[in-house]
Amino acid sequence: MYYSYTAVPARWLRPNTLRSLRHSSQVCPAVCLLLASVLLAGCGAKIEEFGGPTMGSHYSLKYVAGEGTPEPAALKAEVDGLLTEVDVQMSTWRADSDLSQFNRLPAASCRAMPAPVLELVRFGEKLSADSDGAFDLTLEPLLDLWGFGPQARGEKVPSAEQIAAARASVGHQHLRIDGEQLCKDAATQVDLNSIAAGYTVDHIAARLEALGVHSYLLDVTGEIKAAGRKPDGSAWRIAIEAPRDDRQVAQKVLQLDGLGVSTSGDYRNYFEKDGRRYSHTLDPQTGAPIEHRLASVTVVDPLTLRADGLSTLLMVLGPERGYAFAEREAIAAFFVTRTDQGFATRATPEFIRRFGEGESP
Repeated sequence: MYYSYTAVPARWLRPNTLRSLRHSSQVCPAVCLLLASVLLAGCGAKIEEFGGPTMGSHYSLKYVAGEGTPEPAALKAEVDGLLTEVDVQMSTWRADSDLSQFNRLPAASCRAMPAPVLELVRFGEKLSADSDGAFDLTLEPLLDLWGFGPQARGEKVPSAEQIAAARASVGHQHLRIDGEQLCKDAATQVDLNSIAAGYTVDHIAARLEALGVHSYLLDVTGEIKAAGRKPDGSAWRIAIEAPRDDRQVAQKVLQLDGLGVSTSGDYRNYFEKDGRRYSHTLDPQTGAPIEHRLASVTVVDPLTLRADGLSTLLMVLGPERGYAFAEREAIAAFFVTRTDQGFATRATPEFIRRFGEGESP
């Protein structure tokens, strides 16, 4: 998603639009009941849990501990180290990150970049090409202009001239990869926040598997991946959050094993001016916030990176074009659209094939 917590400098961007089933006074009663059933089923089993702050939000890990798995303190140190590594490479909220240093370079510049940054730029270019430009990693000047980026000076509605000036340096056509270097022919700035958390989930999950942890539920700023089974043999379960900005309500419950999940929505980070609502999600082709009625979209995929990027892409495309794209590409997606009567939901054939209609909370 293209958005940020502008009130918290030097932090990353990510509201929690999709949450694991963890105990919290803010979670709706239905989710709490579901959590209680999970805990009762796992009585006597050794499920370890830890978490902490990251990317302007938080992360959490639940895993089944057994013979050969690391102790929680050792595993937490490992996970925290991986999160720090990603932050140093990709954060646009810290001036010393590799990406921030690249973004400060003038036009016609190159800089050696870590392999993961180049991997994500390539992935972003593919999503952009596949969607005719609906996905774009170079929107930072526009995000700043609208008040959602790391260099924003308050939320505002910019003029058409300001948008046109910012768009002059936006677009993947201004970037190229030369060996281990990332190069730009304009004063282009790269923002990986629409896919970095998904990448991070996959990165940590691979490390967990290497360390002998094969059953886990991992949540990094709302991007989730689960694998294996709990000690009682049941699956990990997560709730898709309903698109409400007043409180958290679980809408659908999914059972996961080896799948990543990402939800994008327009209901947590926005501003209003003169009675009009401006979403944090920008359409790269207009340089302005999206204006359609799609409130949220959830994507499920074996790669959390792909789920993360696709949820943003579909959110930009909207309810009709996004659904057609997801159906054509066999994407497991769940759409929630605003109507005059409330909300309407629609699942793609691939989503129904995997989950049926999904469980009610």
